[in-house]
Amino acid sequence: MALKLYGLPMSTCTTRAMACLHEKGVDFELVPVQLFGGEHKHPPFLAKNPFGQVPVLEDGDLTLFESRAITSYVAEKFKETGTDLVRHGNLKEAALVKVWMEVESHHFNGAISPIVHEYLVAPLLGKTPDQAVIDAASEKLGKVLDVYESKLSSTKYLAGDFFSLADLHHHAYTFYLMRTPWASMVNDRPNVKAWWEDISSRPATKKVAEGMTFGEKK
Repeated sequence: MALKLYGLPMSTCTTRAMACLHEKGVDFELVPVQLFGGEHKHPPFLAKNPFGQVPVLEDGDLTLFESRAITSYVAEKFKETGTDLVRHGNLKEAALVKVWMEVESHHFNGAISPIVHEYLVAPLLGKTPDQAVIDAASEKLGKVLDVYESKLSSTKYLAGDFFSLADLHHHAYTFYLMRTPWASMVNDRPNVKAWWEDISSRPATKKVAEGMTFGEKK
């Protein structure tokens, strides 16, 4: 029975899970959840995730939420197929993957998400972007990317010379950032730019990018 992933392709967290599934070559059914209609806050969906957020993964009698938990589960369950995203069999490399997954979650995500939300999401909700929020987040993101620029001067990817969940987890928000005036934060850092061009050109990330069209500004 194919896995079921509840969410939308425009959702950064849904895309994070989708990219992992594609990297592992796993068949799954994407079940659309109408976020703008509030479906994720209704009882049937809250029974799957009491926090009312996407994505949710169903694998038989197992239901998981939180996208990073989903990617870790998929990477472990399907370790014999596709890309080794967590470096099975190499304790040191696996530990470095976990370190940079934590960096993405605790440093990168909190800095980049306000920029994307204010510039792309707020207008869809009839709100005016708050420039003060964007400016504060940009300052934080710049400091994070300075660390990345230094790290990526010695390794091709964040955890080493191998692609892993540490890199994959960065794709969705960076994809949207590159469609804002703050794309220069990546483009002005040569090592970060090369890393971004690499991870965004993978078949799995290119596939999910096809559905990431919300907030497109012409």
